[in-house]
Amino acid sequence: MEVPVYGNYHGYYSKRPAINDPRLAILPKELFVGAKVLDVGCNEGWVTCEIAQRLGAHKVVGVDIDESLVNAAWRRRRAVWSSQGPDGQPDYFPASCEHEFGPLPVPPGGKDVFPHNITFRTADWIEEEIVEDKDGYDVVIAFSLSKWVHLNGGDEAVEKFFRRVHSVLRQGGTFILEPQAWETYAKAKRMSVKLKENAKKLKLQPDDFPEVLGNVGFAAPQRLGVVGDGGFRRPVDLYTKLEV
Repeated sequence: MEVPVYGNYHGYYSKRPAINDPRLAILPKELFVGAKVLDVGCNEGWVTCEIAQRLGAHKVVGVDIDESLVNAAWRRRRAVWSSQGPDGQPDYFPASCEHEFGPLPVPPGGKDVFPHNITFRTADWIEEEIVEDKDGYDVVIAFSLSKWVHLNGGDEAVEKFFRRVHSVLRQGGTFILEPQAWETYAKAKRMSVKLKENAKKLKLQPDDFPEVLGNVGFAAPQRLGVVGDGGFRRPVDLYTKLEV
């Protein structure tokens, strides 16, 4: 198995299982109603699917650098759909039904309701545009991602990432960032020689991100809370794109 140097862990959500992700639980629900949302570093699509199914989003796009995780995200979409009740109730059927009888086929239907309001893309999003970027987003989410951008590309990559987010957000749009603590970089950088060498050159730390984002064009962050258990206990910050 390849070393997950991009944070592209397989089985990630088996380590932090939850039917409803606690990070989403602290976000203002009105952000998502009727919104177009981008989930960068979507992994196996658990958060992406929850936003699309439960939070009233018009369109949700998940993007990840790892094609195998994107394939798993499409399977997650079908699994979530298979557990949905006849009137759209989440988790109406137990997971054992899908395991015993197989997933339900996704029928044709409207674009604005789950599972038709969600799509997944494989891309190095900081370097590559995807077709959905064209019309912009109301919300961009980056959960458990900034450390991996930072270690793989250095300070310049973090700044480029933040500029990319700013460029695709509509005026007044929202950036939700879960920054990983500086202390966690020590373990991650041991994954490869590249990460170890890159870490030696870093001057920015996560505490510097609000200033960097301010220079890019975001208002001062609103800390929505600190959630999670053990090594997954992290802050969640909300940044608003300033009007020009």
